[in-house]
Amino acid sequence: MSELQAIQTKDACPVAGPYSQAVLTPHALYISGQLPALPSGELPSGSMGYKTSLCIANLKAILSAAGSDISRVVKTTVFLTDMKNFAEVNGEYEKHFGVNGAPKPARSCVAVHQLPKGVEVEIECVALPGGGGAGHSEEEIERRVAG
Repeated sequence: MSELQAIQTKDACPVAGPYSQAVLTPHALYISGQLPALPSGELPSGSMGYKTSLCIANLKAILSAAGSDISRVVKTTVFLTDMKNFAEVNGEYEKHFGVNGAPKPARSCVAVHQLPKGVEVEIECVALPGGGGAGHSEEEIERRVAG
């Protein structure tokens, strides 16, 4: 595997600009901010809990495509357009991170004026490579990335 490998999966929402869904390095997986969108790119309506779950589902799909999983996430950044949604986002977030004995990742939560496509929440993360997901070997990751 080269030092840097772009990760792209059709199981997560498509990127909204000229960047990769994620970049895998020998020591870390950097996942771009995920919007509350379906893999088709559609932005469904719903509660902030539901929208947060869509962001996390996209993170999980990318983690899996890279051969990692949510238990390997070491840092997240949550972007909110309104801090009044903080509690509802946390309610959904805690269902996915730091469960089954995994440590809760470090986290920042930042209030921003706007987010792409007018969404109210976006989540990015950094994870350790390997340790889960569908692709463990270099060959499997390359097949999934090309896929």
